[in-house]
Amino acid sequence: MEDKFYLGVDVGSVSTNFFLMDGEGKGVYSSYLRTMGQPINTVKAGLRQLEEFLRGRKVAGLGVTGSGRNLAAVLLGADVVKNEITAHAVAAGRACPGVQTVLEIGGQDSKLIILRQGVVVDFAMNSVCAAGTGSFLDQQAARLGIPIEEFGGLALQSENPVRIAGRCSVFAESDMVHKQQLGNSLSDIIAGLSAALVRNYLNNLAKGKEIKAPVVFQGGVAANQGIKRAFEEALDLEVMVPEDYGVMGALGAALLARAQVKDRASAFLGTDISEMRHSSRSFYCPGCANNCEIVELSCEDRVLAHWGDRCGKWSGMSGGRPGAL
Repeated sequence: MEDKFYLGVDVGSVSTNFFLMDGEGKGVYSSYLRTMGQPINTVKAGLRQLEEFLRGRKVAGLGVTGSGRNLAAVLLGADVVKNEITAHAVAAGRACPGVQTVLEIGGQDSKLIILRQGVVVDFAMNSVCAAGTGSFLDQQAARLGIPIEEFGGLALQSENPVRIAGRCSVFAESDMVHKQQLGNSLSDIIAGLSAALVRNYLNNLAKGKEIKAPVVFQGGVAANQGIKRAFEEALDLEVMVPEDYGVMGALGAALLARAQVKDRASAFLGTDISEMRHSSRSFYCPGCANNCEIVELSCEDRVLAHWGDRCGKWSGMSGGRPGAL
């Protein structure tokens, strides 16, 4: 019997992640690529890497998620398009059956997802404040001259964490500099920063929400053992970090594709599209006072799709022309 593979793609502002599973739901391949402000080129680069692994074997279903999911859906030919909350919740349920709380911190944003009996009942997102995100931790690690991979380990060595103001990334950095000037050790400063970032996360996202175990921590920042310990101390609960913590959105998208497609033919356009010429542009529609910003995706000079309008004039286009109102 021919092997079936299901692909999940998570296109975010910082990273683009691929996750491939077999027909039994076992992960067989994953990749993490920096988006670098070029989602189309990054997705195509990921496809070329995936093609080397597949070696002619076919993808039976494709799910996409992330902030760039609309673009990825058209570019790749997706069977399922889901938001990040749904994808991360599905993946967390797979990693930890019965999970009731999902803590997710990525490169540019953070999420809190509350589940009860496998159903999302509440969530919160923060994409405004940089404090506590992976990009802020990367910046501080670079400023201190410490590889980001060592950041969490140093926090665990602390014996006397200092208190860092974590309500704002600017104040946090200023406070870190002040603590360095006072002669505090790097491990104590990093441990204090970890605790501050967790306080900021909980103050911004967890107010009015009941956090219950089991708790799953995912996203790129979950690799930081200092942040994990700070969450456990703040919540007084054990926090689980799944094996595929960095690509959970893509994993969830793959699971959703596997459940959706079943025995139907997939809409996936294949890895060959990585060699085609794609481009995108945006423009403002003058049709009404909404002044919607429309995104247009083209392949080999042929318009594939538009999105971004509120009324459906452009997203309902045919042959590159706006649809009738």
